[in-house]
Amino acid sequence: MATTSGVAGRIAVDAMGGDLGPAEFVAGVKLALHEYPHLNPITLVGDEAILNPLMADAGLERGPRLSVHHASEVITMDDKPLNALKKKKDSSMVRAIELVKSGEASVVVSSGNTGALMAGGTLRLRPMEGIARPALAAICPRQGGHFVLIDAGANPEAKAEHLVHNAILGSHYCRVMLGVKRPRVGLMNIGTEEGKGSALITETNECLRRMGDLINYAGPIEGFHVFAEHVDVVVCDGFVGNIMLKSWESLVKFFSSMLKEELQANPMRAAGALLSKGAFHAFKERINPERYGGAPLLGLNGNVLKAHGSSNRRALRSAIRAANEMIKADMNQHIETDIARANTLLAQPVLT
Repeated sequence: MATTSGVAGRIAVDAMGGDLGPAEFVAGVKLALHEYPHLNPITLVGDEAILNPLMADAGLERGPRLSVHHASEVITMDDKPLNALKKKKDSSMVRAIELVKSGEASVVVSSGNTGALMAGGTLRLRPMEGIARPALAAICPRQGGHFVLIDAGANPEAKAEHLVHNAILGSHYCRVMLGVKRPRVGLMNIGTEEGKGSALITETNECLRRMGDLINYAGPIEGFHVFAEHVDVVVCDGFVGNIMLKSWESLVKFFSSMLKEELQANPMRAAGALLSKGAFHAFKERINPERYGGAPLLGLNGNVLKAHGSSNRRALRSAIRAANEMIKADMNQHIETDIARANTLLAQPVLT
Protein backbone atom coordinates (compact mmCIF):
# COMPACT_ATOMS: atom_id res chain seq x y z
CA MET A 1 0.00 0.00 0.00
CA ALA A 2 1.39 3.42 -0.93
CA THR A 3 1.75 5.96 1.85
CA THR A 4 2.93 9.52 2.23
CA SER A 5 6.62 10.22 2.41
CA GLY A 6 6.40 12.44 5.47
CA VAL A 7 7.41 15.61 3.61
CA ALA A 8 6.84 18.68 5.78
CA GLY A 9 4.11 20.96 4.49
CA ARG A 10 2.30 18.29 2.52
CA ILE A 11 -1.32 18.92 1.44
CA ALA A 12 -3.65 15.95 2.08
CA VAL A 13 -6.56 15.96 -0.37
CA ASP A 14 -9.64 13.89 0.46
CA ALA A 15 -10.24 12.65 -3.08
CA MET A 16 -13.43 10.67 -2.42
CA GLY A 17 -15.75 13.33 -0.97
CA GLY A 18 -17.82 15.85 -2.88
CA ASP A 19 -20.59 15.70 -5.46
CA LEU A 20 -18.50 15.36 -8.63
CA GLY A 21 -16.42 12.36 -7.58
CA PRO A 22 -12.70 11.51 -7.51
CA ALA A 23 -12.15 12.22 -11.21
CA GLU A 24 -12.76 15.92 -10.54
CA PHE A 25 -10.28 15.87 -7.66
CA VAL A 26 -7.61 14.31 -9.86
CA ALA A 27 -8.29 16.99 -12.48
CA GLY A 28 -8.11 19.71 -9.83
CA VAL A 29 -4.80 18.40 -8.53
CA LYS A 30 -3.44 18.32 -12.08
CA LEU A 31 -4.43 21.96 -12.59
CA ALA A 32 -2.85 23.00 -9.29
CA LEU A 33 0.42 21.21 -9.98
CA HIS A 34 0.58 22.71 -13.46
CA GLU A 35 -0.31 26.29 -12.53
CA TYR A 36 1.66 26.54 -9.28
CA PRO A 37 5.17 25.15 -9.83
CA HIS A 38 6.23 25.97 -6.25
CA LEU A 39 3.23 24.24 -4.69
CA ASN A 40 3.87 22.08 -1.64
CA PRO A 41 3.66 18.31 -2.28
CA ILE A 42 0.18 16.74 -2.43
CA THR A 43 -1.15 13.44 -1.13
CA LEU A 44 -4.35 12.14 -2.69
CA VAL A 45 -6.25 10.14 -0.05
CA GLY A 46 -8.70 7.53 -1.28
CA ASP A 47 -9.23 4.12 -2.84
CA GLU A 48 -6.15 3.27 -4.93
CA ALA A 49 -8.18 0.99 -7.19
CA ILE A 50 -10.17 4.06 -8.24
CA LEU A 51 -7.45 6.69 -8.12
CA ASN A 52 -4.71 4.81 -10.01
CA PRO A 53 -6.54 4.59 -13.38
CA LEU A 54 -7.81 8.17 -13.02
CA MET A 55 -4.27 9.41 -12.46
CA ALA A 56 -3.02 7.40 -15.43
CA ASP A 57 -5.71 8.89 -17.67
CA ALA A 58 -4.76 12.38 -16.46
CA GLY A 59 -1.07 11.77 -17.07
CA LEU A 60 -0.20 12.13 -13.39
CA GLU A 61 2.63 10.10 -11.91
CA ARG A 62 3.65 9.55 -8.31
CA GLY A 63 6.82 11.32 -7.28
CA PRO A 64 8.18 14.03 -4.98
CA ARG A 65 5.21 16.32 -5.72
CA LEU A 66 2.40 13.74 -5.64
CA SER A 67 1.67 10.59 -3.63
CA VAL A 68 -1.34 8.43 -2.78
CA HIS A 69 -2.53 7.25 0.63
CA HIS A 70 -5.00 4.37 0.45
CA ALA A 71 -8.36 4.57 2.22
CA SER A 72 -11.00 1.94 1.59
CA GLU A 73 -14.14 3.77 2.78
CA VAL A 74 -16.06 6.94 1.93
CA ILE A 75 -18.14 9.20 4.19
CA THR A 76 -21.14 10.22 2.08
CA MET A 77 -23.21 13.38 2.27
CA ASP A 78 -26.07 11.36 3.78
CA ASP A 79 -24.02 9.88 6.62
CA LYS A 80 -24.60 11.22 10.13
CA PRO A 81 -21.30 12.88 11.12
CA LEU A 82 -20.48 11.27 14.46
CA ASN A 83 -21.80 7.88 13.42
CA ALA A 84 -19.71 7.99 10.24
CA LEU A 85 -16.54 8.94 12.11
CA LYS A 86 -16.99 5.97 14.44
CA LYS A 87 -17.92 3.37 11.82
CA LYS A 88 -15.81 4.50 8.84
CA LYS A 89 -12.38 4.84 10.39
CA ASP A 90 -10.70 3.91 7.10
CA SER A 91 -12.56 6.61 5.19
CA SER A 92 -10.63 9.06 3.04
CA MET A 93 -11.72 11.99 5.21
CA VAL A 94 -10.62 10.40 8.48
CA ARG A 95 -7.31 9.22 7.01
CA ALA A 96 -6.60 12.69 5.61
CA ILE A 97 -7.26 14.30 9.00
CA GLU A 98 -5.03 11.75 10.69
CA LEU A 99 -2.19 12.61 8.31
CA VAL A 100 -2.36 16.15 9.67
CA LYS A 101 -2.56 14.93 13.26
CA SER A 102 0.52 12.73 12.82
CA GLY A 103 2.49 15.52 11.16
CA GLU A 104 2.70 13.73 7.80
CA ALA A 105 0.67 16.58 6.28
CA SER A 106 0.09 20.20 7.25
CA VAL A 107 -3.43 20.71 5.89
CA VAL A 108 -6.38 18.63 4.74
CA VAL A 109 -8.62 19.75 1.85
CA SER A 110 -12.05 18.13 1.55
CA SER A 111 -15.38 18.86 -0.14
CA GLY A 112 -17.09 16.02 1.69
CA ASN A 113 -19.74 15.93 4.42
CA THR A 114 -19.40 19.28 6.22
CA GLY A 115 -20.62 18.05 9.60
CA ALA A 116 -18.25 15.08 9.55
CA LEU A 117 -15.29 17.27 8.55
CA MET A 118 -16.04 19.81 11.28
CA ALA A 119 -16.52 17.10 13.91
CA GLY A 120 -13.57 15.03 12.72
CA GLY A 121 -11.24 18.02 12.63
CA THR A 122 -12.32 19.21 16.07
CA LEU A 123 -12.22 15.80 17.77
CA ARG A 124 -8.93 14.60 16.27
CA LEU A 125 -6.92 17.80 15.96
CA ARG A 126 -8.45 19.56 18.99
CA PRO A 127 -8.80 23.35 19.34
CA MET A 128 -5.71 25.44 20.00
CA GLU A 129 -4.93 26.29 23.59
CA GLY A 130 -7.16 29.14 24.66
CA ILE A 131 -9.78 28.60 21.94
CA ALA A 132 -13.05 26.91 22.91
CA ARG A 133 -14.70 26.77 19.48
CA PRO A 134 -13.18 26.75 15.97
CA ALA A 135 -14.78 28.89 13.26
CA LEU A 136 -15.29 28.71 9.50
CA ALA A 137 -13.92 31.61 7.48
CA ALA A 138 -15.26 32.39 3.99
CA ILE A 139 -14.01 35.00 1.51
CA CYS A 140 -16.73 37.04 -0.18
CA PRO A 141 -16.62 39.88 -2.74
CA ARG A 142 -17.33 43.49 -1.82
CA GLN A 143 -16.86 46.89 -3.41
CA GLY A 144 -13.16 47.38 -4.07
CA GLY A 145 -12.11 43.84 -3.20
CA HIS A 146 -13.08 41.03 -0.82
CA PHE A 147 -13.77 40.49 2.86
CA VAL A 148 -13.58 37.57 5.30
CA LEU A 149 -16.84 36.35 6.83
CA ILE A 150 -16.37 34.50 10.14
CA ASP A 151 -18.06 32.36 11.51
CA ALA A 152 -19.69 30.95 8.38
CA GLY A 153 -21.39 28.04 10.15
CA ALA A 154 -19.23 26.08 12.59
CA ASN A 155 -20.56 27.46 15.88
CA PRO A 156 -24.19 28.66 15.80
CA GLU A 157 -24.41 29.28 19.58
CA ALA A 158 -21.51 31.58 20.38
CA LYS A 159 -20.44 33.52 23.46
CA ALA A 160 -18.71 36.89 23.46
CA GLU A 161 -15.25 35.35 23.92
CA HIS A 162 -15.86 33.12 20.87
CA LEU A 163 -16.64 36.17 18.73
CA VAL A 164 -13.50 37.93 19.97
CA HIS A 165 -11.52 34.84 18.96
CA ASN A 166 -13.31 34.93 15.58
CA ALA A 167 -12.06 38.48 15.08
CA ILE A 168 -8.47 37.34 15.64
CA LEU A 169 -8.83 34.25 13.45
CA GLY A 170 -10.46 36.25 10.66
CA SER A 171 -7.83 38.99 10.84
CA HIS A 172 -4.97 36.52 10.41
CA TYR A 173 -6.70 34.76 7.52
CA CYS A 174 -7.38 38.13 5.88
CA ARG A 175 -3.68 39.02 6.09
CA VAL A 176 -2.66 35.71 4.52
CA MET A 177 -5.26 35.41 1.74
CA LEU A 178 -6.11 39.03 0.93
CA GLY A 179 -2.82 40.71 1.80
CA VAL A 180 -4.39 43.31 4.12
CA LYS A 181 -1.74 44.28 6.68
CA ARG A 182 -4.14 45.63 9.31
CA PRO A 183 -7.65 44.35 8.57
CA ARG A 184 -10.61 46.44 9.74
CA VAL A 185 -12.98 44.31 11.81
CA GLY A 186 -16.73 44.88 12.00
CA LEU A 187 -19.26 43.17 14.29
CA MET A 188 -22.46 42.21 12.45
CA ASN A 189 -25.49 43.85 14.06
CA ILE A 190 -28.88 45.41 13.32
CA GLY A 191 -27.55 48.92 13.95
CA THR A 192 -24.42 50.90 14.77
CA GLU A 193 -25.78 52.78 17.78
CA GLU A 194 -24.44 51.88 21.23
CA GLY A 195 -26.74 49.41 23.00
CA LYS A 196 -28.41 48.29 19.75
CA GLY A 197 -28.76 44.55 19.25
CA SER A 198 -28.86 41.47 21.47
CA ALA A 199 -27.13 41.01 24.82
CA LEU A 200 -24.48 38.92 23.04
CA ILE A 201 -23.71 41.75 20.60
CA THR A 202 -23.54 44.35 23.39
CA GLU A 203 -21.14 42.23 25.41
CA THR A 204 -19.02 41.36 22.38
CA ASN A 205 -18.80 45.01 21.34
CA GLU A 206 -17.49 45.92 24.79
CA CYS A 207 -14.98 43.07 24.73
CA LEU A 208 -13.68 43.99 21.27
CA ARG A 209 -13.17 47.60 22.33
CA ARG A 210 -10.94 46.33 25.18
CA MET A 211 -8.57 44.59 22.77
CA GLY A 212 -6.64 47.79 21.97
CA ASP A 213 -4.16 47.43 19.11
CA LEU A 214 -4.59 43.64 19.07
CA ILE A 215 -7.67 43.99 16.82
CA ASN A 216 -8.32 46.88 14.43
CA TYR A 217 -11.95 47.13 15.51
CA ALA A 218 -14.17 49.44 13.45
CA GLY A 219 -17.28 48.87 15.59
CA PRO A 220 -20.70 47.34 14.86
CA ILE A 221 -21.87 47.27 11.24
CA GLU A 222 -25.22 46.76 9.52
CA GLY A 223 -26.18 44.70 6.51
CA PHE A 224 -25.68 47.53 4.01
CA HIS A 225 -22.05 47.94 5.20
CA VAL A 226 -21.10 44.36 4.37
CA PHE A 227 -20.60 44.72 0.61
CA ALA A 228 -19.38 48.32 0.76
CA GLU A 229 -15.71 49.17 1.20
CA HIS A 230 -16.18 49.45 4.96
CA VAL A 231 -14.45 46.54 6.72
CA ASP A 232 -12.19 43.63 5.79
CA VAL A 233 -13.47 41.12 8.37
CA VAL A 234 -17.14 40.62 9.28
CA VAL A 235 -17.59 38.88 12.66
CA CYS A 236 -20.76 37.01 13.63
CA ASP A 237 -21.91 33.71 15.09
CA GLY A 238 -22.24 30.65 12.88
CA PHE A 239 -26.02 30.90 12.66
CA VAL A 240 -26.00 34.40 11.17
CA GLY A 241 -22.87 33.74 9.11
CA ASN A 242 -24.20 30.62 7.44
CA ILE A 243 -27.40 32.41 6.42
CA MET A 244 -25.36 35.33 5.03
CA LEU A 245 -23.03 33.05 3.07
CA LYS A 246 -25.77 30.93 1.51
CA SER A 247 -27.87 33.99 0.72
CA TRP A 248 -24.91 35.54 -1.10
CA GLU A 249 -24.22 32.33 -3.04
CA SER A 250 -27.86 32.08 -4.11
CA LEU A 251 -27.93 35.76 -5.11
CA VAL A 252 -24.88 35.25 -7.34
CA LYS A 253 -26.73 32.48 -9.19
CA PHE A 254 -29.96 34.50 -9.30
CA PHE A 255 -28.37 37.66 -10.73
CA SER A 256 -26.29 35.67 -13.22
CA SER A 257 -29.39 33.84 -14.47
CA MET A 258 -31.49 37.01 -14.59
CA LEU A 259 -28.78 38.97 -16.42
CA LYS A 260 -28.39 36.20 -19.01
CA GLU A 261 -32.14 36.06 -19.53
CA GLU A 262 -32.45 39.83 -20.02
CA LEU A 263 -29.46 40.04 -22.38
CA GLN A 264 -30.94 37.35 -24.62
CA ALA A 265 -34.39 38.98 -24.69
CA ASN A 266 -33.88 40.48 -28.16
CA PRO A 267 -31.19 40.72 -30.89
CA MET A 268 -30.17 44.26 -29.97
CA ARG A 269 -29.44 43.33 -26.37
CA ALA A 270 -27.60 40.22 -27.51
CA ALA A 271 -25.39 42.35 -29.75
CA GLY A 272 -24.69 44.75 -26.89
CA ALA A 273 -23.83 41.81 -24.65
CA LEU A 274 -21.34 40.55 -27.22
CA LEU A 275 -19.61 43.95 -27.27
CA SER A 276 -19.49 43.94 -23.44
CA LYS A 277 -18.24 40.35 -23.19
CA GLY A 278 -14.98 41.37 -21.53
CA ALA A 279 -16.74 43.38 -18.84
CA PHE A 280 -19.18 40.56 -18.10
CA HIS A 281 -16.31 38.08 -17.83
CA ALA A 282 -14.47 40.35 -15.38
CA PHE A 283 -17.64 40.79 -13.33
CA LYS A 284 -18.20 37.03 -13.23
CA GLU A 285 -14.65 36.44 -12.00
CA ARG A 286 -15.00 38.99 -9.21
CA ILE A 287 -18.14 37.38 -7.78
CA ASN A 288 -17.16 33.77 -8.56
CA PRO A 289 -17.17 31.61 -5.38
CA GLU A 290 -14.57 29.36 -7.07
CA ARG A 291 -11.94 32.10 -6.83
CA TYR A 292 -10.76 31.09 -3.35
CA GLY A 293 -12.14 27.57 -3.39
CA GLY A 294 -12.91 26.86 0.24
CA ALA A 295 -13.48 27.91 3.84
CA PRO A 296 -10.88 26.97 6.47
CA LEU A 297 -11.89 25.72 9.90
CA LEU A 298 -9.66 28.01 11.94
CA GLY A 299 -8.55 27.59 15.55
CA LEU A 300 -7.44 23.94 15.49
CA ASN A 301 -4.05 22.33 16.09
CA GLY A 302 -3.81 21.69 12.37
CA ASN A 303 -5.29 23.10 9.19
CA VAL A 304 -8.62 22.00 7.70
CA LEU A 305 -9.98 23.55 4.49
CA LYS A 306 -13.61 22.85 3.53
CA ALA A 307 -14.34 23.14 -0.19
CA HIS A 308 -17.92 23.38 -1.43
CA GLY A 309 -19.61 20.02 -2.00
CA SER A 310 -20.19 20.86 -5.67
CA SER A 311 -16.65 22.14 -6.26
CA ASN A 312 -15.37 21.59 -9.80
CA ARG A 313 -11.71 21.23 -10.77
CA ARG A 314 -11.14 24.99 -10.89
CA ALA A 315 -12.58 25.49 -7.40
CA LEU A 316 -10.52 22.56 -6.10
CA ARG A 317 -7.39 24.04 -7.70
CA SER A 318 -8.12 27.30 -5.83
CA ALA A 319 -8.70 25.43 -2.56
CA ILE A 320 -5.33 23.69 -2.91
CA ARG A 321 -3.66 27.05 -3.57
CA ALA A 322 -5.34 28.50 -0.45
CA ALA A 323 -4.12 25.53 1.59
CA ASN A 324 -0.62 26.18 0.32
CA GLU A 325 -0.80 29.83 1.39
CA MET A 326 -1.87 28.78 4.89
CA ILE A 327 1.17 26.53 5.18
CA LYS A 328 3.58 29.19 3.93
CA ALA A 329 2.29 31.80 6.40
CA ASP A 330 2.64 29.50 9.44
CA MET A 331 -0.58 31.18 10.51
CA ASN A 332 -1.38 29.05 13.55
CA GLN A 333 1.74 30.06 15.47
CA HIS A 334 0.81 33.74 15.18
CA ILE A 335 -2.82 33.02 16.07
CA GLU A 336 -1.84 31.26 19.31
CA THR A 337 0.17 34.29 20.44
CA ASP A 338 -2.70 36.71 19.81
CA ILE A 339 -5.30 34.42 21.41
CA ALA A 340 -3.21 34.28 24.60
CA ARG A 341 -3.03 38.09 24.66
CA ALA A 342 -6.78 38.40 24.06
CA ASN A 343 -7.65 35.95 26.84
CA THR A 344 -5.45 37.91 29.25
CA LEU A 345 -7.32 41.09 28.36
CA LEU A 346 -10.70 39.36 28.65
CA ALA A 347 -9.82 38.10 32.14
CA GLN A 348 -9.07 41.59 33.44
CA PRO A 349 -11.85 43.23 35.46
CA VAL A 350 -13.86 45.88 33.66
CA LEU A 351 -13.29 49.35 35.12
CA THR A 352 -16.52 51.25 35.74
